[in-house]
Amino acid sequence: MRGATLPAIQRADIAHIDTWVFDLDYTLYGADIDVFHQIDVKMKEYIARLLGVSVERSFYLQKRYYRAHGTTLRGLMLHHGINADEFLEYVHDIDHSVLSPHPELAAALNALPGRKVIYTNGSESHAAKVIARLGIADIFDGIFDIRAGNYIPKPDPAPYADMLKILRVPPERAAMFEDSFKNLKPAADLGMVTVWVRHSEHIPGADDDISHCRFATDDVVGWLEEAAVALGNAP
Repeated sequence: MRGATLPAIQRADIAHIDTWVFDLDYTLYGADIDVFHQIDVKMKEYIARLLGVSVERSFYLQKRYYRAHGTTLRGLMLHHGINADEFLEYVHDIDHSVLSPHPELAAALNALPGRKVIYTNGSESHAAKVIARLGIADIFDGIFDIRAGNYIPKPDPAPYADMLKILRVPPERAAMFEDSFKNLKPAADLGMVTVWVRHSEHIPGADDDISHCRFATDDVVGWLEEAAVALGNAP
């Protein structure tokens, strides 16, 4: 097993879980893989073309909307009335071949009992391509994407309720994995066990409350392996 998990996983913490909910980008693969950077570049291109502004101005708007509305897409919808599907198709038209099969991740996921589903602020087609490249597509039972949530992104609480209903997730018997600690707050409020997958893109500030994060880890595979051991079902 690898990675630092805080606190240590006890069987009692997770024995009741029968549904495992995963974010996609920076959660099922590392921030060091050039996937989201490609999307970031495409967003800048789209905004610059749409509004007729410089790349520098588009970058400013992209990050401003992301901070204010949870996703750049939501900000563009609210302030500029863009076609959301056109945006999603454009920004996710990237080279997914930078991802490769991850047999250790597959084994760790398979070692946990119950269903596995994805909840992402991205598109379903992007999620499907990512998990196919990682070699874990057949492990997941469903994908809840930004369209399914009426284009309202995490951490707004409303789409969490929709996700629970559509994917048939019982929150009191579910765990959610996220690289954004803010996106775990609604999950914790619903009674889900929360696992924060830390990386440098989402560092809490001095005033940020992360008490809703039940676990924190630097390595999702290491956490899953530790959980399987705690359940007596090591991969």
